[in-house]
Amino acid sequence: MSRQIVEPLGPGLSRVWDVPEVLFDEHTGFQRLLIGRTAQGVSLFCDDERQSTEASQLVYHEALMVPAMLLAERLRRVLIIGSSEGVASQLAVAFGASQVDHVDIDRVAVRTCASLLPYGYTAEELEAAERGEGPVRVHYADGFSFVESSPGGYDLVVIDLPDENTDPRAQHNRLYGADFLRRCAGLLAPGGVVCCQGGCPTLWRNETLRIAWARFTEVFATPVYYGSDEHEWAFLSGRVDEVADPVGTMIAHLDGFTPATLDADTLRGSTVVPYSLRACAPPGRGA
Repeated sequence: MSRQIVEPLGPGLSRVWDVPEVLFDEHTGFQRLLIGRTAQGVSLFCDDERQSTEASQLVYHEALMVPAMLLAERLRRVLIIGSSEGVASQLAVAFGASQVDHVDIDRVAVRTCASLLPYGYTAEELEAAERGEGPVRVHYADGFSFVESSPGGYDLVVIDLPDENTDPRAQHNRLYGADFLRRCAGLLAPGGVVCCQGGCPTLWRNETLRIAWARFTEVFATPVYYGSDEHEWAFLSGRVDEVADPVGTMIAHLDGFTPATLDADTLRGSTVVPYSLRACAPPGRGA
């Protein structure tokens, strides 16, 4: 069975994916989940939006995780909200985290990803994480409620969800707001970091990024931008304390780690905030 997926990118703009082989296509109760083979390998779509592909997922996940992990003063305990594939959890453990709480509201999505995607959790790894065996513990819960009831003490809180949108029925939108960012910041250990996927910097679809950057500069004393040089997404990290040279701190912490898709030069170049964001940032922030 083959499909074509028309992915909306903005007003009057869409992208068409040819999916010659569909491996899974069902509504989970939270979202329409489709996994199939595309020109980029086995790929994951939620509500007709591409979430990850076999070819590009490592670039995406390292862009999300590595700058934030390097910005953190230390990395022992990590909270990940969303990120059904499990790659973010694996990267956190590879960078030294001893405890990862992975929270996702959609049990079907997480288990289907583990069963069908050639990246992220294997079915066996997920079963162990569901039992609480090993450094990763999977919780099937609403992210907002989990944050409200958590005692905190995290060195990193990761928000990895589908892009924010204008649909009033989209429950994940509330996990992007300034109030939720403050709640996440309240869970941090000293020197901890909150990070999230911030949107796309491309001129004709950057409204989400503008809003997200404004929130980060409002909530965090040290907001850091990272625009992937090989993907279409930008990612935001923030510390509540002031760090005099955040990029220098990130590069210094890179010693001993070898990410597959970025290095010190990438960090220097990709952390330059786009001019359109800097031009409208409050004085002393985001420059």
